[in-house]
Amino acid sequence: MWHPYGAFPPSTTPLEVVGARGVRLELADGRRLIDGMSSWWAAVHGYRHPHLDAAAHAQIDRMSHVMFGGLTHEPAVRLAARLAAMAPGAGTTSALDKVFLCDSGSVAVEVAAKMAIQYQRSVGRPGRTRLATWRGGYHGDTMTPMSVCDPDGGMHAMWTGVLPAQVFASAPPTDYREDYARELTALVRAHADELAAVIVEPVVQGAGGMRFHDPAYLRDLREVCDETGVLLIFDEIATAFGRTGTLFAADHAGVAPDVMCVGKALTGGYLTLAATLATTAIADAISAGEAGGLAHGPTFMGNPLACAVAGASLDLVDEGEWRTRVPQIEAQLRDGLAPARDLPWVREVRVLGAIGVVHLDRPVDMAAVTDAVVAEGVWLRPFRDLVYTMPPLVCSDDEVAAICRAALAGARAAGPVGG
Repeated sequence: MWHPYGAFPPSTTPLEVVGARGVRLELADGRRLIDGMSSWWAAVHGYRHPHLDAAAHAQIDRMSHVMFGGLTHEPAVRLAARLAAMAPGAGTTSALDKVFLCDSGSVAVEVAAKMAIQYQRSVGRPGRTRLATWRGGYHGDTMTPMSVCDPDGGMHAMWTGVLPAQVFASAPPTDYREDYARELTALVRAHADELAAVIVEPVVQGAGGMRFHDPAYLRDLREVCDETGVLLIFDEIATAFGRTGTLFAADHAGVAPDVMCVGKALTGGYLTLAATLATTAIADAISAGEAGGLAHGPTFMGNPLACAVAGASLDLVDEGEWRTRVPQIEAQLRDGLAPARDLPWVREVRVLGAIGVVHLDRPVDMAAVTDAVVAEGVWLRPFRDLVYTMPPLVCSDDEVAAICRAALAGARAAGPVGG
């Protein structure tokens, strides 16, 4: 079995999970761990949620899959309508009211890039084929998403020279700096004639380093993209549906992109599904272009089972309990992770919404840190120089406190001789 980013033999022995309920994973040896990772940020409602389980059972009794080419079905239609109504800019001329259903987050980014390039060709700008972004980002593991991940020091640095050469600004600062804003917008203007789009993760850079930045930079990007005719793509795969304390991270800035990618929490972690949303203007231009439509069509696009569960997940999002729970989790993470700042090998502790990060000055010893975390009854998956948590949004105060204790134990284990 070849695990993600894994070698043979693996650096840590995988733990066998035999069940999951609420926010806990049940291991084959009988231990139960609080999942502080939401299964890579997707299981925001926890496991075996009765509403999601019921939706899955009801849909599988009707049909689990049918091709989307030439056919359609109610779960997909309802899901697309709801996503369009929820997205930034809904009800305005910049509404993201065209929804393309995808298989995964990486595919959603591939589709977004295709949309941008096809759009520019359709409006008479065929030379605009490159993408711009800032360093420190992560957008997925297929070829185009890898090309807009950080090419120096990122997890895809080995692919330099193979991937398309994109345009990079320096990583965004945490606070707002006029000089950086000028650098960012000047870069877009200088390359506008070759850029199809700018793509960024709004407010939170996820697997590239779990860094946060001022939302005002998104407004700067919106203005310069409007000025130059470059499209603006927001990758909200990690941040959508309440993770940062707003429905979408873009809401912190009050701006809408031209294209937006969502995934992960879309189905509450039950099934793989993502979506790429675009404006009517983009869809109309692509449809009038030489291809006669968007040149993409995955086999499992619009899978009815996944769409039905996603609709149930959005029911829970609409209920809005996360709006009070996420600020409470944020406050607990701030207090509970603060002692890590006293460790000499900790560079920084960062918290935003239901995201808590302990940034070390050295690479994580995966075996030592994992053992320390699991000993506290919690599951975390550290990477590079980070011990971090993105817990389910339904965690109780006691469960968040346990996650904080485990993260501190992991941070201590990362120090000299186990800390």
